[in-house]
Amino acid sequence: MTKQIPRAAGRIAWTGLRAAGSVAALVALYYALPLDHSTAPAAITMLVVGLAVFSALVAVQVWLIVRSPFPGLRAIEGLAISVPFFLLLFAATYVVLAGLSVGNFGGRLSHTDALYFTVTVFSTVGFGDITAKTEAARLVVTGQMLADLVIFGLVIKVVVGAVKRGRQRQRNPTD
Repeated sequence: MTKQIPRAAGRIAWTGLRAAGSVAALVALYYALPLDHSTAPAAITMLVVGLAVFSALVAVQVWLIVRSPFPGLRAIEGLAISVPFFLLLFAATYVVLAGLSVGNFGGRLSHTDALYFTVTVFSTVGFGDITAKTEAARLVVTGQMLADLVIFGLVIKVVVGAVKRGRQRQRNPTD
């Protein structure tokens, strides 16, 4: 029994390190990209491709959760990677939009400003210090709000379902 506790602690620590490393890499990439020098077609392409990559990332995470010997840990890691990717994708889009026209948000947004705005929209706090001023910016923010609802509802439901399926698969290995 005493060997189980160190092994479990080691698995938890390793999962935490992998998730933290992945998030750190995503954040570093986000801050390194010169997003405020992009074009409108590049912004649209980035958002559409990014959402497709996000969808694929969630699908892969669900597949890994179901097959993992530790589905709960794998789910935590999957969410710890997927949600920051989603938030950074929208933050990057807002940096690009603000760089295209100061009128989109009433001024330029730094990477930090855009990330702050993205998190306030995601958390439904909406302080009002940064607001979408043009129809294009409002459409993107509205798209984020709708996608946020999908994240809160569908993705979490799918991930929890995958954990249950993974645990059931462990109990019944012939299924």
